[in-house]
Formats: sequence, structure tokens, C-alpha cells
Amino acid sequence: MFFKIKAIILITCIGFLTSCKSETAQQEAGTKAPVKSYPVLALQKMSTIVSLEFPATLEGMENVNIHSKIDGFVEKIYVDEGAFVKKGQLLFTISAPQYEQLVRTSNAAIKSAEAGVESAKLKIEKVKSLVDKKIVSSYELQEAELNLKSAEALLAQKEAELMNAKVNLGYTRITSPVSGVIGGLSFKAGSLVSGSTPQPLTTVSNISNIFAYFSVTEKALLGFLRERQGSSVKEQLKSLPDVKLLLSDGQEYPSTGRIESIFGLIDAQTGTVRIRAKFPNKESLLRSGGSANLILPQTLENVFLVPQKAVTDLQGKKFVYVENEGILRSVFIDVQEAGSGQFYIVEKGLAEGDKVVLEGVQFLKDDMEIKPELVNAADIYKDL
Repeated sequence: MFFKIKAIILITCIGFLTSCKSETAQQEAGTKAPVKSYPVLALQKMSTIVSLEFPATLEGMENVNIHSKIDGFVEKIYVDEGAFVKKGQLLFTISAPQYEQLVRTSNAAIKSAEAGVESAKLKIEKVKSLVDKKIVSSYELQEAELNLKSAEALLAQKEAELMNAKVNLGYTRITSPVSGVIGGLSFKAGSLVSGSTPQPLTTVSNISNIFAYFSVTEKALLGFLRERQGSSVKEQLKSLPDVKLLLSDGQEYPSTGRIESIFGLIDAQTGTVRIRAKFPNKESLLRSGGSANLILPQTLENVFLVPQKAVTDLQGKKFVYVENEGILRSVFIDVQEAGSGQFYIVEKGLAEGDKVVLEGVQFLKDDMEIKPELVNAADIYKDL
């Protein structure tokens, strides 16, 4: 009986220990997290078009400051600020009576000089007849001819003075030298102005076409030109694509423009080159002095595109996680933002065939094990 009880107790203990070991094994198995699945993309080189943006300043084709060339008072203003004027249209009249007086004086002086010329001619005819009759010597005829030349020179001088007086009188009427839009009016009627007044009466801007000025680095400029066909810069500019403007309200300007010229001097302080693009402005939507962003499309060949959501930023540096046989490692990359704003163009750090983790990168770390799920590249780049 005693041995039977002892056997029962022993069997019970063995069962209890077996149960404990089983529970411990289950607990240990439960502490190990399952390997999670993450989508990965196998990189392949491809071609893409990026939109490069540059801050630009807008200027009219002609911005003409209107000054008074004479001293006088603003008599009348014929235009208003912001009005469109045509070339030759009257803008201001200047009250300057002294120039009217000079014209009258010059006219009188011309009549006197003309009378002197006629008198000299009569003198020559008279002396010539006397010389023919040998009453007077030929020297008197020569003297009369010299007097005629002197009278004619005086007449020419007075005619020049009249012309100058009329020119000055014409300056009392100020007309527009170009067609364009009137700027601000700096002086009101009755204001005293002169040829030495530094501030213009107004400004006329020809905005039928608008110039957009922007700057690029020397490195970027060389890259643009090397990609273009042509033996000269002029020919290379012709092969550049049309450019666009993004206005200050965020809207895209409806008409495209063309890059026309590249300045010959590189700014030594900034290392940039100034470039000018021309845009049509039939609706006068663009105004001189405005600002916009110029958008220049550029085709890039054989590059890697990585979705921005796959990239982490650490103290200004960009990283991606690359998977190899289920194990992760972080890789530093140099990038350039693509035009869509959804991708980065990888300039350095990755090779063809590298498998980049696309999502959940904030939860990843080096040497972490994952279960990769290869995604179709066509699905990733379908919106490009």
C-alpha cells in the first residue's frame, strides 16, 4: 500500500514538471516577435523629366523714365497712372514762355539776316558794273563778295538758333517714346521741374512681352549646355525646351516662354550666371517689377528614382534601408528632388538591383530582419 501511494505521488510530480516545462517553452516562444513583411523595390535605371524652379524677376521689354529736358512748370497732365499709352501720345505740357520768346526773337533775327544777304547781293551787282566800267578796282568787288559770304553765314547762324529754339519749345510737349503702361506720376500740375531733376515725371513700361531674369549656378549651366546640340551657345539655346512661370499666387501662367540669352559674366561672389527668358503678355497680366518662379524642364537619363516616403532624414542627411536576404542596413544617399515632389533622384549611394524598403521606415533599424515583399516598379512610377 505504501509503495502504491509513493508511485502515485511520483507520477503526479513528473506530470506537474512536464506541464511546467511546456508552459515555459510556450512563454519563451511568445516573447519572440514574428518577422514582419515590408514592401521593397528593386532599383533600375530609368529616364525622367524634372522641373527645376528658379526665383525670377519680371521686367518689361522697355522701361523708360520720362524726364523734362527744360526748366518750367508742369502745365497739364494728359494721362493717369496705370493707363496704356501709344508711342508719340502726349503725356505732359511744360509751361516755359522763355522758349516761345526765343522762337520769336530768332524769327526776327532771321529776317534781319536775310535783308543783309539781299543788301550784300545788290552791293555786288553795283560794284561789278563799276568794275566793268573800270571806275573802281576789282578789290572792291572782292570785298563786296566777302561781305555777302559774311551775311550768308550770319543768316545760317540765325537759322540754326531758330531751329534750336524750336527744339527747346518742342520739349514743352512731352510725348511717350514707346507704347506701354504709365507708372506713378511723381509731380502734379504746377510743380517746378528741370532737366537736372533726378526723379522722373513718370515711367512708361512696354509690357507687350515680359523678360524673366533668373540665375543658375555655373555647374548647372554647364550641364544644360552639354546636353544640347549645337556648335554655339545661340544654337544650344534654340534646342532648350519651353519654360513656364509659376506666379506669386501659385497659379501657372498660361503661356510658355523661351530662354533667349545668357549673360557673359559669372558673379564671382555667388558663382551664378544670369539668364533671360521672354514671355508673351498680350493680356497684360504680367507687370514689370513682379516676381515669379521660372520652371525649366530637364530630361535626366539613367538615374534612380526613390519615393520620398522611403527616405529618412537625419540631421539634414538622407538615408534609405536596403534589404539583402531579409537583413536591413541603412545607406546614406545624395539626392535631388524630382519635379513631381514625390520622388528623389539618387545621385550617389545606391546601385542597380538594390532593394529599398518603401514603407514603415521610421520603425526600422540596422540588422533588423524583415520579410521582403517585392513590388512592381510600374505601379510605383505610373504617375510620372
